[in-house]
Amino acid sequence: MIVDDHEIVRRGITEVVERADGLTVVAEAGTVADARRRAELVRPDVVLVDLQLTDGSGIDLMRDLAESVPDTRPVVLTSFDDDDALAAALEVGAKAYVLKSVRGAEIAEVIRAVASGRTLLDSRTVTRRRSDASDPTSALTPSERRILDLLGDGLANREIAERLGVAEKTVKNHVTSLLSKMGLQRRTQVVAWVVGQRSAGWRG
Repeated sequence: MIVDDHEIVRRGITEVVERADGLTVVAEAGTVADARRRAELVRPDVVLVDLQLTDGSGIDLMRDLAESVPDTRPVVLTSFDDDDALAAALEVGAKAYVLKSVRGAEIAEVIRAVASGRTLLDSRTVTRRRSDASDPTSALTPSERRILDLLGDGLANREIAERLGVAEKTVKNHVTSLLSKMGLQRRTQVVAWVVGQRSAGWRG
């Protein structure tokens, strides 16, 4: 389900999601009240929530949905790259925090990951952004650090999967997670970051 108070934004996101294999938009809503009603009727697996709505906030909505449809997994989709909003979203159960500048294919990847039970937003992400912004890799797992290094070498997901002896889907999930943890939106940003850090002597 997509919750955004701008109809044209909802339509655009719906089009992106509907084009992705295996994903279906079961409902749209433009207000907190409408979203509450529709969520209880359709019980979506994932709900994309904007933080600013005409009759309340996405935080309020996610708090309500945690009680009324606890199996629904919320994803924040917002224009605000704000640490306080990020922390508030985590507190009410958001599983991912995505900026609207994200590419359509990446939205689909996040939805799939969250629908499969993964959480791309955790307390380590908030802590890293607030107190350790100088090292965006501090929250990465060892596997994500290895993949980060290979991304810096310019390898595609398939090549990384072959190098590590894992499924390509596993690599995609790790890439989605490390992007979220590092506060980045595109893998090209990851490559640029690694190249820049290597020139300064960094090693993953």
